[in-house]
Parts: sequence; structure tokens; C-alpha cells
Amino acid sequence: MMHLNAKIFVAGHRGMVGSALVRALQAGGYQNLLLRTKGELDLCNQVAVEAFFDEFRPDYVFLAAARVGGIIANSSYKGEFIHDNLIIQDNIIHNSWKSGVTRLLFLGSTCIYPKFAPQPMKEEHLLSGFLEPTNDAYAIAKIAGIYQCRSYNQQYGTRYLAAMPNNLYGPNDNFDLEKSHVLPAMIRKFHEAKERGDHTVTIWGTGTPLREFLQVDDLAAACLFLMNLEDDAYGALLNDPEAPALINVGSGQEISISDLALLVQEVVGFSGSVVLDESKPDGTPRKLADSTRIHGLGWRHAIELRDGIAGAYGWFLENR
Repeated sequence: MMHLNAKIFVAGHRGMVGSALVRALQAGGYQNLLLRTKGELDLCNQVAVEAFFDEFRPDYVFLAAARVGGIIANSSYKGEFIHDNLIIQDNIIHNSWKSGVTRLLFLGSTCIYPKFAPQPMKEEHLLSGFLEPTNDAYAIAKIAGIYQCRSYNQQYGTRYLAAMPNNLYGPNDNFDLEKSHVLPAMIRKFHEAKERGDHTVTIWGTGTPLREFLQVDDLAAACLFLMNLEDDAYGALLNDPEAPALINVGSGQEISISDLALLVQEVVGFSGSVVLDESKPDGTPRKLADSTRIHGLGWRHAIELRDGIAGAYGWFLENR
């Protein structure tokens, strides 16, 4: 288990996931946190990352740094998504091995699973079919990160684990209409429509796809839970015969895009109606993660969707 005085590097600490990890670590009494902004440490710079690890030699690493976005960003910036994520991952994972990091937790996304994967998606479904084309570049990068963790564990005896959360939301989210994920985009759309006095809000697609959402502070709690597992339980995850070093993190609950829109509409207080633009793509028809493994270890989410959306909307109002 992580000692309270352990040196902990949170890569990407200003992002939604990284900032939630910092909150959880500080609340848990961990004060020896290694935090660097992009201006202080460019994670795409191999020389700079190597020098950082050589100097500070962290005991534990949470790899939350990534280029992320919603369906529009993933479709429009495929080159940036695969390039930046591959470089960031390789720099951190490789130098974690070189400097003797005790444990590393690599954060990804359930978009690694095939577009038509059996539902709910199990860890062993990885690479069992074709990916969703709108985010395949990002998914390929994350799959490479999983295999880098596995490969280093097998060759070098490292103890690196990859955790795959489903759709995340919460404080510090990206509310840009072009680059954000569906839930924060909806929050902003409904809020701005309310401010303008619009009669309708248009949502992409048919509204039928099903999505699972996890509030980011729940993910942070799960990450600390995993990083603090006893050696036997942690080792069993790393050496699982069907899906080594890979674990899903989800709520186990799902909602249609149409119902999500109605829920956000209610929280925001928009009195107009919702219009579905069926000429726009839906993306993957269903994405429910099978979180049996982490639930079996004793972790479950604590923040229900409506409460989480209300909290996210409150953060948006305070920080927009």
C-alpha cells in the first residue's frame, strides 16, 4: 500500500481526471505529490521527461495525462490524438521502468473495445472486433498503452495496471462545444439556450444509443483503491489469464442519449423542447462496461447521475 509520505507523480494533474486524483490524494493525507504543468514539464518531450524521472524518482505514478475529446474532436483531430497520446504514454511508462517506480496506474477509456462488442463489455473483449471509426485513433493509442504495461510487466517485472473508465464527467470538465464529450456539451447547450430564451435545443443523432456515466471523483476513489490493493489481489489483476493488467471502472448503470438530454434539461431548468438531428452520427450503439472485477474487489461508485450532473452544472456556472 502507498505510504503517506510516498512520492506520487500525477501526470496531467490539471485535467478533469488528474485534478480529481489530486483532491482524493490530498484528502487521504498524501502530501508528497509531484505535480507539473505543461509549461514546467512537456510530457511529449522525451529528454525532459527522462530528466524529471532521473531527478525525482517517484514511487507511484498515476498516468492521467492525455489528449481527449468528444466525437467531433476525435473525428477531426485523429493525427493529434494518436501522436500525442502515444508519445506521452511511452515517455512516462518507459521512464517509470527505468527509475524503478513501484506501481503505475494507466488511465484509458472503454472506447478501446470493439464498436459491436458484447454487452456489457468485459476486459477480455479487447481486440475482438473492429473499433468505432469516430474515435479509433485515440483507442489505438490507449490499446498500445495497455500492451506497453503488459509487456513491461512480462519482460521487466514491473507492476503496471491499466484502468478503463466509461464516460466521465464532473468538476474541471471541458465544456467546449466542439471538443467536449456529450454530457458537458449538453450542459452548456441547455444553459446557453436558457440564457438566450431559445425554444429548442438540438442533440446529435437518434437519441437511442445507451451510455454509462461515472462522476470523476468516483473514478479517483477507484484509482486510489486499486493502487492500494494488497500485493496478492493486485498481482492477480496483473496476471489474469484472460485480460492481464486491465480492469474496467464503471457504475454499471446506463441511460439513453434522449433520456440524458431530458435529465440535463431538468437540472439546468430549460423550459423548451429537445430536437434530435438524425442526420448526425450516433457513435457506438451501446457502451456498458462490465465492472464485475472491481466490484468483486469491494469498490462501487457513490455519486448517482442526477446528483453528479447537478454538481457539474454548479461547477460550470462558477467557472465558465
